[in-house]
Amino acid sequence: MRITYGPWGETLAELVAAARAAEEAGAEALWLPELHRSATVSAAAVIAGTGRAQVGTAIALAFTRSPMTTALEALDLAEMSGGRFVLGLGTGVKRLNEDWHGVRWEPPAARLRETVAIIRHFAAHAGSGEPMTVEGELESLRVRGYRRPFPATRFPLYLAGMGPVMTKLAGEIADGWISHELCSPAWLRERALPLLRPGVDAVVSAACSIDVDPAEARRRAAGLTGFYASVRSYAGFFAFHDLAAEQEAVIEAFRSGAGAAGLAAAVPARMVDALTLAGTADQVAERIAGYAGHATTIKLTPPVHGLAPGEIRTAQARIIDLIKELP
Repeated sequence: MRITYGPWGETLAELVAAARAAEEAGAEALWLPELHRSATVSAAAVIAGTGRAQVGTAIALAFTRSPMTTALEALDLAEMSGGRFVLGLGTGVKRLNEDWHGVRWEPPAARLRETVAIIRHFAAHAGSGEPMTVEGELESLRVRGYRRPFPATRFPLYLAGMGPVMTKLAGEIADGWISHELCSPAWLRERALPLLRPGVDAVVSAACSIDVDPAEARRRAAGLTGFYASVRSYAGFFAFHDLAAEQEAVIEAFRSGAGAAGLAAAVPARMVDALTLAGTADQVAERIAGYAGHATTIKLTPPVHGLAPGEIRTAQARIIDLIKELP
C-alpha cells in the first residue's frame, strides 16, 4: 500500500515546502484539491518544488473547464513533471457547479464519461494535425485545423466517487478511483472495491489527526467530520456506519446557523473514530494498517475545518513525522 499525502499551506510557498517535506519523509504521491486554490496551479507549484513523488489533482472539477482545456493543462503538467502527473477529476455537486461556477448541471455520470473520452482523445491525437471529433449527448469535440506542436507526455486519469454510480464509473473507465475524504475500511471493502475492476488504483482519502491526547486529536478532526455530515445527500454513507441519528444532529446544528466550530461540537467521539484517523501516533499507524490488503494507496490529509493555521501546521507536521516511521 502506497503512503501518499495531501499538503496544506497558508501560502503557495508553504504548500510547496510541506509537499517537499512529505516527499522527503517518504510520501510516494502528493495530492492537490480544488476549493480555495486551483488544483492545477497548485499542482504546477508542487511539481516545480519536488523531484520524485507523483503529483496529482484530488480533485480538479471536471465540468468547470472545457474538456479541451483540462486536457491541455494535464499535458502541460505531465510534461513539466517528467511524467509524474496524475489527473484526478470529480464532478462536485449541483450547487457548486451552477451557483459558484455558472456551469450547467446535467446527469453527472454520463457527462463525466463523455468528458473523459474527450480528454483522452485530445491528449492522444492533438499532435497529429488530423481532425478530432468526439460526438456525445452532453459533451462533444469538433476540432479541425489544429496541431499541438509539442511532444505529448502521457498521464493516468483517476476519478473520484462516493456513491455506487460514480464508483462504478471509475471502476469501468479510469486508471484509479479516489475515495471521499471519509472512507472507512468497511465502506472500502463492502461498497467500493466490488465495483472496481482489477488493476484500478484504489486511493483512500483519510483525514488524519495525531496527538498524544486522543481527545485532542478527535477535537481537531471533528470540524471536518461535521462539515461532511451536514450534507444530507451523504445519508446513506452515515447510515451504513450506524450514524444516521448523529448525522441528523449535525444537520440540525447546520440549519441553526452553526459554523465549523458549532458543527464540531455536534459531532460525537464515536463518529470521529469511525470515519477518521484520529488518535496517538501509534493508534493512527494501526488504523492505517487496517486498509492494507484492500486499498492500494492511502492519501493522508490534515484536518482544516474550523482550525486556525497554527493548529493545521501542527497537525500537518505530525502526519509528516508519522510518514517517516511507516513501513
